[in-house]
Amino acid sequence: MSLLTRWPRDQLCLSVEERRHAVQAVEQAFAATLESLKVDIGLKEMFEEIYVPLAAWILARKRQQEGPLVLGINGAQGAGKSTLFNLLEVILGEGFDLRVVGFSIDDIYKTRADREAMARSIHPLFVTRGVPGTHDVELGMEIIDSLCADDPERVTKIPVFDKSIDDRCPDSVWQEWIGGADLIVLEGWCVGAQPQQEETLVEPVNILERNEDPHGIWRRHVNEQLKGPYRELFSRLDVLLMLCVPSMDAVYEWRSLQEKKLAERIQYIYDTQQPTDHLRIMDGNEIKRFIQHYERLTRAMLDEMPDQADVTLFLNENHKIADIRVLKPLCSS
Repeated sequence: MSLLTRWPRDQLCLSVEERRHAVQAVEQAFAATLESLKVDIGLKEMFEEIYVPLAAWILARKRQQEGPLVLGINGAQGAGKSTLFNLLEVILGEGFDLRVVGFSIDDIYKTRADREAMARSIHPLFVTRGVPGTHDVELGMEIIDSLCADDPERVTKIPVFDKSIDDRCPDSVWQEWIGGADLIVLEGWCVGAQPQQEETLVEPVNILERNEDPHGIWRRHVNEQLKGPYRELFSRLDVLLMLCVPSMDAVYEWRSLQEKKLAERIQYIYDTQQPTDHLRIMDGNEIKRFIQHYERLTRAMLDEMPDQADVTLFLNENHKIADIRVLKPLCSS
């Protein structure tokens, strides 16, 4: 089966000529970042058969409303959310002349000091970043609202979180975006997640929950966050796209690969004679424990979100897109 049949033909939203023009427009712009994003050599085929049609679908959805479109990208650790955003940013920016801005839910993690305070006042597991409750949701909503404002001179500051030191960077190095945008992207592992039923919280799903949250205090608080602040944040999304991983085993493998890349970055810093003692790199056991913080909600999203997301890209064990589901048709070829 060719890749093209994986994208629903009645959802291509472009003629053959329009699709060819868009591919040509982005090939040159994207070529320079091919190596850093680790995209395979079949770049042109992927653009023609997957990514340009996806971008065209997003463009068609954008044209259905006034003002910017807010797109959420959901996917477990290592699924490729940042890479997908970078692809869409180039295609929609270079190919379709849209102003595209995005940030990760990781960028709005609470500071380590704030999480340490939560660990003392609520539950020790909140010192570990990641689960709902460890993000500055108010800041996230302020960023989206600022980007949606129709003010060409407005400056929106987007925070930067450094995972190698497990803390937010000072605001002097935050990114700045001037004016509004046509497309605003929020990507993150729990973007669009729904709260679970109370009865599902009773039994622990792994050793971490069994040994370190035996009374369910931590997981119930996470669930309450999804019912309240995070529901309000996610209500700002107009469209939800999911990168659906094949299994929890894949999550561990792909997250381990991310940590390896981070370690390579640290080695580069070390080779340039800069201090590295403050940097935090996890080994295999630490990664396993880290992922257990995410496991409950990840499993729930893998079960439920493909029936909720507007578009789901199903990944296989080789990290390739194996199938595509469009929940809400927009156009026909």
